[in-house]
Amino acid sequence: MEDKKIRVRFAPSPTGMLHIGGARTALFNWLYARHYNGTFVLRIEDTDQVRSSEEAVNVILEGMKWLGLDWDEGPGKEGEYGPYYQMQRLHLYQKYAGQLLKNKKAYYCYCTREELAESREKQSKEKKSFKYDRHCLNLSEEDKKRYEAEGRKPVIRLKIPAREIVFNDLLRGEVTFDGGLLSDFVIMKSDGIPTYNYAVVIDDALMKITDVMRGDDHISNTPKQIVIYEALGFDVPKFAHIPMIMGEDHAKLSKRHGAASVMEYRKMGYVPEALINYIAHLGWSPGSNREIFSVEEIVKEFSLENLSKHAAVFSMEKLNWFNSEYLKKMPIDSLTKMLLPFLKEANYIENEKSLSPAKNEYIKEVLKLMHGRFKNFSQFIEFTDYFFVDKIDIEPKAFQTVLNKDGVTEILTALKEKLLTVERWDESNLETVVRSIASSLQIKAGKIIHPTRVSLTGKKIGPGLFELMVFLGKEKNIQRLEDALEKIKEAKNRK
Repeated sequence: MEDKKIRVRFAPSPTGMLHIGGARTALFNWLYARHYNGTFVLRIEDTDQVRSSEEAVNVILEGMKWLGLDWDEGPGKEGEYGPYYQMQRLHLYQKYAGQLLKNKKAYYCYCTREELAESREKQSKEKKSFKYDRHCLNLSEEDKKRYEAEGRKPVIRLKIPAREIVFNDLLRGEVTFDGGLLSDFVIMKSDGIPTYNYAVVIDDALMKITDVMRGDDHISNTPKQIVIYEALGFDVPKFAHIPMIMGEDHAKLSKRHGAASVMEYRKMGYVPEALINYIAHLGWSPGSNREIFSVEEIVKEFSLENLSKHAAVFSMEKLNWFNSEYLKKMPIDSLTKMLLPFLKEANYIENEKSLSPAKNEYIKEVLKLMHGRFKNFSQFIEFTDYFFVDKIDIEPKAFQTVLNKDGVTEILTALKEKLLTVERWDESNLETVVRSIASSLQIKAGKIIHPTRVSLTGKKIGPGLFELMVFLGKEKNIQRLEDALEKIKEAKNRK
């Protein structure tokens, strides 16, 4: 394999966001190109004029850039094979359609939707799969003129040869289709817009794409595309069809499995390196038990031989693990910088660019206390509101299961009274205080620790209690214990 010959592409349709499946297809193509020092082309397939939008294009480009999947040719990086938007290439599709018509490899079809529906119904009654009956294959010029006089606008259909169509899939080996079972499909619609299977061939051929790596839902498209390549005398690229990604219930991946768009993951506070690492593992294996790789290492290790032939299973839990591992290894200064936009959105800071040194240092200290305890920045905001507000909200479940129990009022009152007299405010002394109260009340220390944590944070989980107490300071500890006691009192009065 000569490195310089490798040319691959990612060709999204701008009808929505860049989701996990598309991101993985882009990543595998990008890794393949980078591994072999090849060319990675980004092409926008925007022929669906109803659903395509400039906003969707921008979101796709933004997602690619955020993931670090830089392209060598495409929007903003014009090369010799552009333009890279299909709607700017209509003249090329029309040119080659004319060539197919001239060589009788394609033909005009004037059939109406009603006539096609009637034919479909007839074949259905005969227990046959629908296949165009070639009514318009050999129309005379008179027939064509008559149809046009009726106002019919023709489509162009490709004539499928009745023979076996064989290709070697780089992952699956030899794949064979019976051309006799395939229907003559439309390559150009009546409005002059190409269909997917036709446009993709013209683009890939003219852009000198050598390897087409895509989801295995495209396998059924491949024989149709091969017929077009051969009809026009183009070289047929190599194909690799990657198994799809499924949810943990082995159903098609969807939002209910936690699969959001790439930019949603950014908003939730995932780091791109972690997302790339996880997506790479959805179908690729390095051949060892190691899971954390730098992007450079994945490029070096990546090969088609290490791609799985089985569907990958998407797991939010596993993604969270990857992200938490990256966050654990990140320097506090870097974490602080990445966290600031989330703090601003939560209204915990006013302006991330004009933060006071004292506030910046406080945020760093909070991060040190919480380091290794959160999976993404959104979760950090959810877990740590009590560090950034004076009055905390106690989670209803935490209140019911921890604070709203017999004896808690007496425990918290005893602790508050004891803390008022504490002069040396450090972890060791605070632990001694708590254990002495436990001893005097003849209860386990946990009976004090749990309601105290909920009183100070509003939550059942958090950092170690004594380091948390030291961090919050004496005044805030006393105030929050008093607030908790007041809430317990109010709840009892409502009974």
